[in-house]
Amino acid sequence: MKSIFTPIRYLLSDDFALLLARWRTAMLARMPLFLALRRKRYTLQTDYLGTEVFGMKFPSRIGLGAGYDRNGEHINVMEATGFGFMEIGTITPKPQRGGPSPALHKLPKNRALLYCGQTESQGVERVIENIKSQNHNIIIGCNIAKNDATAPEDAPQEYLRLFRPLYQYADYFTVNICRNSSERAYVPTSREEIMAILQPLFEFRRGQNQYRPILLKISPDLSDEQIDLMTDIMIDTPLDGMVACAGTTGRYGLEESTQIIHSLGRKAGALTGAPLRERALEVVRRVHERAKGTYPIIGCGGISTADDAMAMIEAGATLVQVTTEYIYGGGKSILNMRMGLNERLRKAQQRQTNQ
Repeated sequence: MKSIFTPIRYLLSDDFALLLARWRTAMLARMPLFLALRRKRYTLQTDYLGTEVFGMKFPSRIGLGAGYDRNGEHINVMEATGFGFMEIGTITPKPQRGGPSPALHKLPKNRALLYCGQTESQGVERVIENIKSQNHNIIIGCNIAKNDATAPEDAPQEYLRLFRPLYQYADYFTVNICRNSSERAYVPTSREEIMAILQPLFEFRRGQNQYRPILLKISPDLSDEQIDLMTDIMIDTPLDGMVACAGTTGRYGLEESTQIIHSLGRKAGALTGAPLRERALEVVRRVHERAKGTYPIIGCGGISTADDAMAMIEAGATLVQVTTEYIYGGGKSILNMRMGLNERLRKAQQRQTNQ
């Protein structure tokens, strides 16, 4: 019975629905007319969204977070959708399959996603091919991590194995140290472990003609003391900023989705979307205050509306990332968020001018 119904179950899963949507978009993106029409529809002028960070001019503070375009197949589409930047990944050195399938579960009443499995990646070589095959002007961040099967003690070599070949293709790097969506969780929290990963990247960068910013992506499940440690590492090293934060292993704020959660049982997995909003704001605010506002922070987690994006910026974020809301609402939700945030930033600038 299991062999008969397993394929049917997959075809009815959120995993397959998202895979089909990505495939359809990738096919349409091969047609210049599709990209032109998408650009005309979604990239309306916004005079207050642009900003300069890391010495780069971002046309919009709103970017696509890691998790949607895992292999760099949708770069041109994301640019035409109006994102000011995007993160590809999470990228691993060798290809690895996601799952076990189905791994993705939508919680629509909570505007959330639960991913229960290891990260799906086609590997660094394929990602580079995809980046090279597309003509684009969008700012690209590469979100990098070790393969799930790699032992923690071998992690530094794997991060460097990604960093070297991607260096000429990325505009910035996000070092992902919060891999918590599977039973093989990898969330290093000691200074020694993290510095073992970062130091070889700093050394390689020093020998290059071009400078690529390096950011650290942290988990919302860290204690306040651990968040302070991550911030201190940022302050004490050549790190350029922080991405806060990734998905949570917590299951709070899901009162509207208890039936789905109970049906899944005690699965390991990372939750993203609206329930993460308040915790993400707390983490960004804490990092911002401890660093005295001197380091750029990319805020992500629970951003569904223009108000959420503005709240994240007011908490201390310089840029914001959206992933879950894009999966739910597509280009229209990003357009609404861009126009709404642009208006809020206009009013904020006007208030400052009048003071």
